[in-house]
Amino acid sequence: MRHLYHLPISPASRKVRLVLSEKNLAFEMIEERDWERREDFLALNPSGEVPVLIDEDGEVICGASSICEFLDEVHADHPLLPGTAHERAEARRLVDWFDNKFAAEVSDGLIFEKVTRRFLSAADGGGAPEMGVVRAALHNLRYHLDYISYLMETRSWLAGDELTLADLTAAAHLSCLDYVGDVPWAQYAGAKDWYVRLKSRPSFRPILADHVPGMPPPKLYANLDF
Repeated sequence: MRHLYHLPISPASRKVRLVLSEKNLAFEMIEERDWERREDFLALNPSGEVPVLIDEDGEVICGASSICEFLDEVHADHPLLPGTAHERAEARRLVDWFDNKFAAEVSDGLIFEKVTRRFLSAADGGGAPEMGVVRAALHNLRYHLDYISYLMETRSWLAGDELTLADLTAAAHLSCLDYVGDVPWAQYAGAKDWYVRLKSRPSFRPILADHVPGMPPPKLYANLDF
């Protein structure tokens, strides 16, 4: 059995969970609060970050990008980087957009301020969120939602006519923000329609069932009609 070390409100972890589910691969999840820097976990991944996948053969694969590329190569019957070389390049461009640009401008700050701080001691940076960071991230979020809406004017999915790793990557980030109630979907119809289709996929059901202790999601989080 595969084992995935993860955090519930982690875009990188959710991305891997979505890929595993889209490929119909069974796995068990182990929640790992990576800020605790457990020695046993550091032995698996010296960077100390989730996600980490232990494959069926016991091999350890660290990092969302490495895991997803590995899974897409080994289980190629459900490809998530299909099409021509140019189409795959476009999908990878958007994966990079969300895992780097979106993360730096939006999701990293919001998730740390609104979720991670709750579990840290005061000495480690815990406490109330820094609202300046939150406001800046929410401002930046609108630019990215506008970009998704723009892409959906001429495409069926973010990178083209087929669902790709780009869609799962973007949805992983946005689903975490949706959990904390920070996505103004009503103002971005194209982005909302795209996200509804992602939420409706079987691979998304476990994501919508996530629950952070002491921090329930908004009522519409798991609702397809939002």
